Amino acid sequence: MTIVLWVITALLTLVFLAAGAMKIAQPKANLAASGQGWVEDFSDRAVKYIGAIEILGALGLVLPAVLNIATDLVPAAAIGLFLLMTGAVITHARRRETPNVVINIVLAVLAAGIAIARFGPYSF
Repeated sequence: MTIVLWVITALLTLVFLAAGAMKIAQPKANLAASGQGWVEDFSDRAVKYIGAIEILGALGLVLPAVLNIATDLVPAAAIGLFLLMTGAVITHARRRETPNVVINIVLAVLAAGIAIARFGPYSF
């Protein structure tokens, strides 16, 4: 089970690092033009903050465990990403962006699974 948790953690880390970096590196107009229409509902600063939160959450999933320092931050980061994805589901549902809703639900479930497992029987 530990290997499964690490694989899911690695997957979530890569997804959130990539998504966060994209939001920080690209201007809001480029994100909207590339199909990320939800950015129109947020200020440029808010989009950058969301990207930063995604990157910090991704790092929080891995670094505490790898460095064996404050390992309780791993499930805390997973909870934060779950909450972020809950907000994303609500935003995309309001905009009727069904494919994005499904993706965000999957990411939220994976993050919740990591939080439950790492707070529970598979803690560090």
